[in-house]
Amino acid sequence: MGVALAAARQLDEEQVDPAELLRRIQAKEAVVGVVGLGYVGLPLALTYNEAGYTAVGFDVDAKKLDALQRGESYIRHVPASRISEQVRALRLSATGDFSRIAECDAVIVCVPTPLNASREPDMSFIVDTTEAIAPHLRRGQLFVLESTTWPGTTEEVCIPILERASGLKAGRDFFVAFSPEREDPGNPNFDTRTIPKIVGGLDAASRDVACALYGGALQKIVPVSGTREAELAKLLENIFRCVNIALVNELKMLCERMNIDVWEVIEAAKTKPFGFMAFYPGPGLGGHCIPIDPFYLTWKARQFDFSTRFIELAGDINTNMPHHVTQRTLDALNERGRALKGAKVLVLGLAYKKNVDDARESPSFRVIELLRAKGAVVEYHDPFVPRAPAGHGLDLESVALTPERVKASDAVVILTDHDAVDYALVVEHAPLVVDTRNATARVPGERSNVVKA
Repeated sequence: MGVALAAARQLDEEQVDPAELLRRIQAKEAVVGVVGLGYVGLPLALTYNEAGYTAVGFDVDAKKLDALQRGESYIRHVPASRISEQVRALRLSATGDFSRIAECDAVIVCVPTPLNASREPDMSFIVDTTEAIAPHLRRGQLFVLESTTWPGTTEEVCIPILERASGLKAGRDFFVAFSPEREDPGNPNFDTRTIPKIVGGLDAASRDVACALYGGALQKIVPVSGTREAELAKLLENIFRCVNIALVNELKMLCERMNIDVWEVIEAAKTKPFGFMAFYPGPGLGGHCIPIDPFYLTWKARQFDFSTRFIELAGDINTNMPHHVTQRTLDALNERGRALKGAKVLVLGLAYKKNVDDARESPSFRVIELLRAKGAVVEYHDPFVPRAPAGHGLDLESVALTPERVKASDAVVILTDHDAVDYALVVEHAPLVVDTRNATARVPGERSNVVKA
């Protein structure tokens, strides 16, 4: 018993004291490393700098690093003036040298978590990033994962890598937390600083230092009991949206058969001041969260011999919406004596949602692929996406939206309802408009050439 007690005391003595890190955070002396300078990481690094901390950004993309050094922005909703101001003041440091992790008091990981071809979690970005960090981890640091993933990732994937390569032990030598990103590009009402931040730690000390770190730059912190709870909270947020969008997408298809305007139904229902939240149909799901995150939980649930039937059904409905849009376009052309094969189709919108330049997982890609597969000649217009991103095989550039081009099209298919698009021009000159976003509702008057899809 005496030996065991002595060993316990020795372990307690070895436990890293969070007081010094807390002091540095509160005094804004802490150096914050942000790994992954995309839609989540870049605004976060800028926010820490603006709050008075020294932030170091890490990325493996040399083009991003070069742009930042020139004071340029590669994300539409992050103005270049915000970056150039920090570059001039020598407050923005961006590097691909991961040895500089050792300079940081806290390291926040914001890398993508896509699905592979089998719609299973692709953990390569998290694994590769953690392996790059691990050799430079030092005693007393805080490691935070923000990437959306399945419950258990922080403890089951990241910590073993960090411990193996560093020789340190999580919870004893360094602190670990998970805090899910909640970016909503293009939302004028919320930004990185004002969106409430969920924080879950490996232990109480990790939670406390992570809450202090985020509290130094962000308005509201929401602590939870552990990393798994924080990981699942993020999935729940997006599964909630996925399921409800699937519900209105299914209702939309029923309304088409019943000759009822689903958009009018939703507007009427949302006048109820309690117990209802409006969701809207569309051509499918896009973005870096909602089309992907639910499948992280369905994959993990299978390890517990549990079938997430509700989530998977919602995924099936949303995934099939591009097929529905294509069929509605084909049927509408047939009713006008025109075949889809050989038809000229102008697609409006490549971004996954309105007023952003983000085309990740956009359903527009699938719709264009399906239209082409049926023989249509497709071009697109998007004021925020000048060229189709590589990897989709489209090899398309955005065309100008002119009366002549609209008239020459057999059908105009609205997939993204950007405010900058002149829908009055479209409705006036297009022989046929297939509207998946109710964008033409803002054009007054009768619209016999408009078909909702």
